[in-house]
Amino acid sequence: MRLGLDIGGTKTDAVAIDERGDIVARLRMPTGFGGDAVVDTAVSALEQLGQLTATPLPAFSSIGIGIPGTVDTAGGIVSHAVNLGVDELALARDLRLRLGVDVQVENDVKAAALGAFRLLFPPQGDGGDRHSMAYLNLGTGLAAGLVLGGELWRGSRGTAGEIGHIPVDPTGALCPCGQRGCLETVASGSAIARQWPSDDALPVLSLLAAARAGDPGAIAIHRSLVENVAAAVRILVLTVDVEAVVIGGGLSHLGDPLLDDIRAVLGGWALDSPFLASLELPGRVQFVPDDFPVAAVGAALVGRPLALAEEV
Repeated sequence: MRLGLDIGGTKTDAVAIDERGDIVARLRMPTGFGGDAVVDTAVSALEQLGQLTATPLPAFSSIGIGIPGTVDTAGGIVSHAVNLGVDELALARDLRLRLGVDVQVENDVKAAALGAFRLLFPPQGDGGDRHSMAYLNLGTGLAAGLVLGGELWRGSRGTAGEIGHIPVDPTGALCPCGQRGCLETVASGSAIARQWPSDDALPVLSLLAAARAGDPGAIAIHRSLVENVAAAVRILVLTVDVEAVVIGGGLSHLGDPLLDDIRAVLGGWALDSPFLASLELPGRVQFVPDDFPVAAVGAALVGRPLALAEEV
């Protein structure tokens, strides 16, 4: 079996998966704030999974952690994880000292890409995988993870998939990355919160309610969201020609209405462009099934090619 943790800003999702990739145990717990608290959270989650499966931690074939921020995968070091209160944390080292086991650490979006890929393309047992997929995380920010030929593609400096920082409006809002008008500033949860201030815990719900009621401002913001998410899908297909774009993250919980709107925009573009029509974009985009822990499952798979999953 393998263990995987998805350490988020408010909660940690942890799973144990068997040799077929099926979830055999799962738990959720609050995530502590600050480096020491994050390590404590990971230790507790891993120990509890070991107890739930009656398996000592050294007996698991792999243990992986998905976590926000910039991740040095070789050293297992996390930096700039602002929502966790972490400036720099040697997570792999600290867990090795606490638990006596090695862990692989990966950025959470990239880990989620592996989990979504495994869900969409189960191993065939032929020793290789020729499928490709992009996971588009539509949450507070906007970023993608790429799985090509069954393996995670990080790029030369680990920034592959950072399409949220592609500028689409040079006069637009200032992005935290320092550029103006990035895709993330118009197609993300933070974009909605900025454009549609609300007392609602989820401003997007207030936005949707206002749009349904006919508020012109809400309709315009919603249209911008949908069109720019569709643009992100188009960018991913045009740059990497992945077979599928799987959308996850907090905003994906809006479900079929949002997915239908995205597909409608992609279909509308195809009416004006025979080239886009030939790409069949509406049929290549889908949402992660609700409540499937893609990042935790992907974290469990980190460190080995997916094609070897049945050989573990």
